[in-house]
Amino acid sequence: MTTVCHTCIHCCRLEEGQRGLCGARKNVNGEIACENYGQVTALAFDPIEKKPLKRFRPGSLILSAGSYGCNLRCPFCQNHAISLEARRDFKGDSDRKSGQPMLKTIFMTPGELAKMAWQHKKDGNAGVAFTYNEPLIGWEFVRDTARLVKEYGMDSVVVTNGTASLEVLEELLPFTDAMNIDLKGFSEEYYGKLGGSLETVKAFIVRAAKDCHVELTTLIVPGENDSAEEMEAEASWIASVNREIPLHVTRFFPRYRMTDRDATDIGQVYSLAETARKHLEYVFTGNC
Repeated sequence: MTTVCHTCIHCCRLEEGQRGLCGARKNVNGEIACENYGQVTALAFDPIEKKPLKRFRPGSLILSAGSYGCNLRCPFCQNHAISLEARRDFKGDSDRKSGQPMLKTIFMTPGELAKMAWQHKKDGNAGVAFTYNEPLIGWEFVRDTARLVKEYGMDSVVVTNGTASLEVLEELLPFTDAMNIDLKGFSEEYYGKLGGSLETVKAFIVRAAKDCHVELTTLIVPGENDSAEEMEAEASWIASVNREIPLHVTRFFPRYRMTDRDATDIGQVYSLAETARKHLEYVFTGNC
């Protein structure tokens, strides 16, 4: 029985036993199952500024948890080992007999993760951040954990590419305090190279900004999204939503399948940040 997954822009049509593009959602008996629910690949206490969030709980730590899988195909991904290469259907990365990812995971219930965050509140921990891979392909775990984090009186942060459906976003917003959303560029052509949709991300940003703190990040990749004209258009659009939305303009370093390019010129990053500041109150540079 073919079943359609409505979690993100791809709306994968899955036959029985088939996994979606993200590698984390599967058709099981005609229902879409979230296979990475509670499967944690990375767990760390990070400065909240590393998410990056500059204007939300500054100086705090945040318990950061990641799983595996992603619904985009960014060739510069810095976490590709868990977001892309750990897909269960990725040729060569799985045990052929078990079908399990080669990457090691630990299982944590929402209650266990939320309690861990609470136990470290005294150490300056603000809550839980869902990050490292694309967390919204496993939105059920994010929702269930964030609800418990809220009951502990702490905050939930989502670091996302913003390509989940608005229905998924509505499920999460009641329990989400802040988001950093990747705005990877400002052209449909560029998003097409990554397997995404600019209009989808724009709609996601507009809705999220109404109900929680939002900051945006744009990684400047040489020869791809580094023109002053594109940044002018991007910053102008962000300002039309809310000129106080912080924008992080960050420097690219060669990673994954883009090791043949030089890192972004620092002067270019600073110049594009100045362009953005003509429209926005808060613009930060990163990786410089």
